[in-house]
Amino acid sequence: LVCCCSPDSCCQNRWKWKRWLQKSQKTRKYTENRGNGRVIPLVSSYDSVQSVEGYYLSRSGVENCSAGFPTGENFSHPAAFPRSLGAEWKMSATTIAAGETTTTGMGKRRYQVIIVGAGMAGLSSANHLAKNGCTDFLILEGRNRVGGRIVSIDMGSQKIELGANWIHGVLGNPMFELAMQHGLISIINIPKPHKVVAATEDGKQVPFQVLQEIYEAYVCFLRRCEEYFLCQYLPPPDIHSVGEHINLEVELYLNGVECEKEKHLRKLIFDCLLKRETCITGCHSMDEIDLLELGSYTELQGGNIVLPSGYSSILKPLCDNLPKENILVSCPVRRIHWKRKAALRAGASASDTILEEDEDDGNASDDSDRTVTEVPTSGDNAAQAEQKQTEEAARVIKNSTANVVVECDNGAVYEADHVICTLPLGVLKEHGETLFVPALPQYKIESIDSLLFGTVDKIFLEYDRPFLNATISEIMLLWEHEDKGEEGDEQVEPDEQWLKENWYKKIYSFSKVSDTLLLGWISGREAEYMETLPYELVAERCTDILRQFLKDPFVPKPKRCVCTSWRKQPFSRGSYTAIAVGASQDDIDNIAQPLYSSPHQSKPSVMFAGEHTHANFYSTVHGAYLSGRTAAQIILTPDSPQEIVMESDSSDLSSWIQGIALD
Repeated sequence: LVCCCSPDSCCQNRWKWKRWLQKSQKTRKYTENRGNGRVIPLVSSYDSVQSVEGYYLSRSGVENCSAGFPTGENFSHPAAFPRSLGAEWKMSATTIAAGETTTTGMGKRRYQVIIVGAGMAGLSSANHLAKNGCTDFLILEGRNRVGGRIVSIDMGSQKIELGANWIHGVLGNPMFELAMQHGLISIINIPKPHKVVAATEDGKQVPFQVLQEIYEAYVCFLRRCEEYFLCQYLPPPDIHSVGEHINLEVELYLNGVECEKEKHLRKLIFDCLLKRETCITGCHSMDEIDLLELGSYTELQGGNIVLPSGYSSILKPLCDNLPKENILVSCPVRRIHWKRKAALRAGASASDTILEEDEDDGNASDDSDRTVTEVPTSGDNAAQAEQKQTEEAARVIKNSTANVVVECDNGAVYEADHVICTLPLGVLKEHGETLFVPALPQYKIESIDSLLFGTVDKIFLEYDRPFLNATISEIMLLWEHEDKGEEGDEQVEPDEQWLKENWYKKIYSFSKVSDTLLLGWISGREAEYMETLPYELVAERCTDILRQFLKDPFVPKPKRCVCTSWRKQPFSRGSYTAIAVGASQDDIDNIAQPLYSSPHQSKPSVMFAGEHTHANFYSTVHGAYLSGRTAAQIILTPDSPQEIVMESDSSDLSSWIQGIALD
């Protein structure tokens, strides 16, 4: 909490009381599922690319993807939108086409709520407001589409996910309930055979019994890591990360294997599983993940659910309830001026300082060419236009009496009573210190810096004909150890030359999406390096890998290669959140804490939502959804205090005790 009063004052206590009530309600629903297993975290990761059109097309070699999602020149055309979004949403999207307008309705610029970001958290907030009768809101989205890190496209006959892949869990998962309610999940589920083959660099396959033995041991080691959070006991001395603890367990395990050859083979399998874990967790190395916090992630039971029509299909039910004029795309936010009333009472002109900052900020958004409708023909005209835009923004900001003023890259200025900021953690890491005026409080900046926002990318390879054995669903790649990288000293940063020679060795497997479509995962610095490479080079390297591990020189080259690049995307700057060594759930709570402009406010000026603000469901779509709904509910809650009824049954007593324990 930040306000004009001291940290121990009334506002801080009010926030703690609200948090306790929220936790006591959440605990009853979710606590029983904690620590009962681990699933690949959903939210993942993957942004379509810089703007879905330009960068994606240039890297992937896709001839035409305009039927899959909105793209630059044809963005205003209804056919440019996904079929799953429906005709009504196509019409609304045409209305808010990139760069066509900077205002909504009849030039309206004052709203009760402004939502920054149209990802799952932003859409959830807006949907909850609309369902409860509040339509006085505006969504500002930097991309030229809605959905954030949810992006589905067609590749061959398959619907592939560039971003979020699964609905993680059934019990208590609002995304599953939403999908079922709208018929997006196939009730008839025909299980596919899943046969995993592990091969070494010389093409030798590992006996399945050995693979199963090591996998079961690895799962056991991972469960022990989770127990430190769940049981609150201390790890061995000098063991601070998940990677260190698992490597210690692996060393003790391998000491019981006498044959050096067998010991080496088992070590390679453990190393492969650790690489897989970096993609699950969202990091470069498991040495980055705090051991005491691994168990803080709450898994919902029911397994991973895939939407047959693509994850993007879940956006339509959320968008159907939203007035079409309440969404602006291709409208990146430059500044959020949030302490307006305090500044006005102090007799200060906040716009004076703001104007100086804006004049020094000459950098346009990467997608600004899709925001500007008319480009000046000379440098002088451009400078004059920018100066006029800056002066107009400063005038509006200076004269505004609103709690919050939001300034956009295209010069538009909007006023609001409340702002819900759903920007990803990666964007907050990059722009958090300059995005807010005044700057965010120090505790919030430190928490943003403490958490990890790793890079996880996907590589899709499409072929003309099948070449893998029909019974094989995945091939694990058992790479030999290197001097530096995942298997070496994790504290040593891989240099450019090492990455150039070894980046592809972070790919831990290739799995079948269909008989003619393969998927590879890569994480960390190697993924960031891959994002700089042309897709032809990536496809060529993957072909060499498959030929080597399958011991088959006739493995064909793919006809098409699609690579994601979430780290390079200006509106994501990474994939999803993890708790780094030294960080904790408290950092997530710190980021989630709202900001008050004054100690007299009954409701905050700025709230934060997104997967990085949910202490138990971070890295997931349902975490983002729930956080957005929570932020909206704070605004909808009546100002007058409500009577709190505490029933004395066992479930409420249990929730009360657990709520106290969580604080």
